[in-house]
Parts: sequence; structure tokens; C-alpha cells
Amino acid sequence: MTQASIITIGDELLIGQVIDTNSAWMAQQLNIAGIMVIRRVAVGDAWDEIWKALNEESKHADIVLITGGLGPTSDDITKPLLNKYFNGNLVVDEGALQNVKYIFEKVLNRPLLVSNLKQAEVPDTCKVIQNKRGTAPGMWFEKAGKVFVSMPGVPYEMKGMMNDYVIPELCTHFIFPHITHRTLLTAGIGESFLAEKIKDFEKSLPVQIKLAYLPNYGMVRLRLSAVGFDRIAVEKEIQAYFDTLQQLVKEFLVTNLDEPMEKITGKLLIARNKTVSTAESCTGGYIAHLLTSISGSSAFYVGSVVSYSYKTKEDLLNVSKSVLEIKGAVSEEVVIQMAKGALSTIQSDYVIAVSGIMGPDGGLPDKPVGTVWIAVGNKNNIQAQKLHFRFDRERNTQLTATNALNMLRKFILADAVANT
Repeated sequence: MTQASIITIGDELLIGQVIDTNSAWMAQQLNIAGIMVIRRVAVGDAWDEIWKALNEESKHADIVLITGGLGPTSDDITKPLLNKYFNGNLVVDEGALQNVKYIFEKVLNRPLLVSNLKQAEVPDTCKVIQNKRGTAPGMWFEKAGKVFVSMPGVPYEMKGMMNDYVIPELCTHFIFPHITHRTLLTAGIGESFLAEKIKDFEKSLPVQIKLAYLPNYGMVRLRLSAVGFDRIAVEKEIQAYFDTLQQLVKEFLVTNLDEPMEKITGKLLIARNKTVSTAESCTGGYIAHLLTSISGSSAFYVGSVVSYSYKTKEDLLNVSKSVLEIKGAVSEEVVIQMAKGALSTIQSDYVIAVSGIMGPDGGLPDKPVGTVWIAVGNKNNIQAQKLHFRFDRERNTQLTATNALNMLRKFILADAVANT
């Protein structure tokens, strides 16, 4: 089977200054095209390390994709290194030169520097991939039956090259199998208990179908993956096993699609022509962010009150001052009043309200860090639940948001049953 490796280049990746999103996105797109990624490697802006990575990855993979190090500054050494690696001579590519001139003269309205013009130079041993989104061209090399593709590290530019040229061109060079996945999401059961529940099913899987457990945010995704050259046969076989898996976990099943909780909740609201608002304290608007990150969210999301202080809770959500002083902001009584206040102020059909202690400071003996109260409901019924998380501030915030959305999902489903 044809396999690929990804090399990302840049000191900023190794010191954590920049998060490598390129290789994750590339792997996803390659997988869709039937190209299996077997290795992902990050190296710094060091000649010897890049050279060694090229040698090593070409031992394991038929396709080596490289991002980074194609800029105009002195630390961008990928192009001269590739020129030497593939025994080339740097020449000016006319298409790349005209592109650089157009961007600086017409788009940026800035003078061209010598360093910018040098970006049009490429090894004469490569096929040039014109950059429709930037100045640095990509380069396609072939050596001993292997394909090497170098692209800019700027995600927007790399994605353009991958979609417009690299993946289509790879599909003309190699014959790839069909790779398919089926993913479902469970809630209310831990990974180990889930594994015990479906252990016989897992043992029954044929070698060409793999099962993966993907725990996250207190929930567990189960993913079946299959590979084969007969697309129809692969799809039919994996669907049969996926149907069985759904039946085995049906009491814990949230969705049989690979979707985030905010999209699941949004689809429920749209299907019922209902809206939701949020009243957030500890999450600081993060739940609103998740919901509005979904395209078309204006159809179901109305708005939010981020009520971080006592005064804001009192003034905007009509939370009782005495309740705040006696019970504290992180309490059942307060989140219920926050929910009612949001329903009254924002005029939505449903509501989510959250208040908690995300950490690392602020914990009390009776309310340690990670203590969260969540309320969901409508004008007729508000339900509240206390949860305890044990992670850092960011993780606790994410868990609060996901659990709040799941609570709303269950409330909507129960509400629909009650009204039928």
C-alpha cells in the first residue's frame, strides 16, 4: 500500500511557540483520498536535521510532504537544501516571478526587495507548484520512485496547494485504496466499561476493520476503519458492523456521526425550530463561541450574557443579591436564577447557564477547583446539576461547555417526548 510521511519544519514548532496544525489537516485530507499517513515528523531550522529527516522518511514512505522554511529570510533554508539534496541548480521560474511582482505591486502596494525576488528561484530538478495565495512556490521532486513535495508553512497557502494540485497529482501517480470510517459518540459510560461491554464484538472484527476508542471531554467516540480497493464492498462491510455496534451501545449513544456536541445540539434545535441562549460565568462565553462556530447558527442561537461578576449577575440576569451572598455564585440556586434571567432577558426557547471554579485558584473546602453548576431548561422547567472536574483551567472550561451542551441535548429530547 502506498504510504505517506509528513515533515514540518521550523524551530517555532519545537519550542511550542506555534502549534503544528498543518500536519493534522494534511493527514485528514490524505486519508480522505485513500493515502495512509504512517509518520509525522517535526524538525527545526537545522540543515543536518532536515537532511536526515528526508533520508529517514523516504525509507518508510512513498510520498514525503514537507511544509515550512520557504520564506525570504535567512532562517528559511528548505529550498537551498532541497536544491542540493536533488542535485539541482537554482533558476528563476517566470511564473513564480510574475506572481511575486503582482502581489507586491498590485496587492500589497509595497516595494520589492531582493529577498522577495529570490523567492521566484527554484531548483531546476523540480516541477513548480504555483502559489495562488502567496509568494513562495511549491516544489515537486521525484527520486527513485518516491515523490517529495515541498510547500509553504503558512496554512492558508499550503491548503491551497494541497487541494488544487498536490492531491489530484498524487492520484494520477499512484493507485490508492478506499479508506472509510464510521464514528459514533457515547456519553455516560467510561472507556474501560465500554470496552468490556463490546469486547466480543471487537474480537469478531475481521483484520481489515479496526476499532479505535477516542475518549474526550468525559465522552467516548468509537471509530471503525476499513481499507480496501473495492469501494462498494468496503462500505457495505463496515456499515454492517457499524449497525451492530450501534445496537450494542444504544443506551449510551449520542450520535452516529462524527460531529462535535455543539453541532449535534444545533441540529436538534433547527429540526424543532427552537432557539437557545446562554448565561455564562466560569466559561466566559466559550459555550457561545462553540455554538456560533457552527455555520447557520443564527437559525438557533439568540445571544449570551457573560455575567462574571456578582453585579453583572444581579443587573443583567436578576440574580438575587441575598442568594449570591448566602449561597455563593457557584450554587444551584444561582445557576437556576441565571437561567431564568437569561430566558426573560434574551427571549429564547431554551437556555444554558453555568457557574463554577475553573482554577487554579479560587477553590474552597466545600467548593474545590473544578466544582461546576450547570442549569438547562425552558420557561416551564429548569434542571440543574453539579459536576466536579479535576484538570487545569482550560480543560475544566472545555469539559463544562461540552457537558452543558449534552445536558441541553438530553433536555430537548425529553421535552419533545413529553410534548408528543
